[in-house]
Amino acid sequence: MLYEQIAMNKRRTGYVMAGFGALVLAVGAALGDLFWGSWQSGCLGAAIVTVVYMAIMIGNSTNVVMSMNHAREIRDEQQAPQLWHLIEDMALVGQVPMPRVFIIDDASPNAFATRNNPEHSAVAVTTGLLERLNREELEGVIGHEVSHIRNYDIRLQTIALALSAAIGFLVNFASNWFWWGGGRRRDDDDDSAGNIIGIVVSIFLVLLAPLAASIAQMVLSRNREYLADAASVELTRNPQGLISALEKIDDSQPMQAADLNSAALYISDPFKQKRKMADLFATHPPIADRIARLQKM
Repeated sequence: MLYEQIAMNKRRTGYVMAGFGALVLAVGAALGDLFWGSWQSGCLGAAIVTVVYMAIMIGNSTNVVMSMNHAREIRDEQQAPQLWHLIEDMALVGQVPMPRVFIIDDASPNAFATRNNPEHSAVAVTTGLLERLNREELEGVIGHEVSHIRNYDIRLQTIALALSAAIGFLVNFASNWFWWGGGRRRDDDDDSAGNIIGIVVSIFLVLLAPLAASIAQMVLSRNREYLADAASVELTRNPQGLISALEKIDDSQPMQAADLNSAALYISDPFKQKRKMADLFATHPPIADRIARLQKM
């Protein structure tokens, strides 16, 4: 069951990323058809914009993310011996380099991992996590975060953010172009039914693209959490530790120190947002669903 779930989640992640990339190219093609009468030019432009955004986002350092979340680095094991040794042990089991260690002064139990590859990774936990969780529970959480590092989930999330940003840029470009009366020059045949339908479809796609990108990013984020939960059990061989940890994390107050833009990185929604359409728009899967999956392992 464990390895089947890991394999299934990896396949789903691949499908979502493929769909995400196709969406970017589709938006580019729609804009190219609308403004220049060439969907090929639109696809090329969208690809260039995406590469630029990826380069910018992948270049962001861990220090920026940690600063946004008011985290302080632990540089010596004597500053937090239990946390240091647990991260060291899980990194050894997961066969990844020892991450940098950070602590966030916040009473709400939570944690996240960041950076683009295992060689430059970092793990941050809150003081509330260290105070409320026992060693077995803390090991489950650290195993979850090390699994994010081992599976390159952070790089995946960075790519998803770049794709979303690229789509946002393209849609804003389209809005400004329309506002200033832009558009492709039409030939005599452009009034045909086929061309009119093509224009309508292109406009419809451009308008819906941001919503589709948000949903894809949220689905990807939720899938990452399921995968990291399963992989944590693979490292610790103890699903009960993570189950108990998630129960305590769920039964807590919202964080005060967390940055809104970093919310998807945390093991659980740091703001405890309650939405009527939570299943569709939440960045994290319901804790109850995650626990149910872990109980089947």
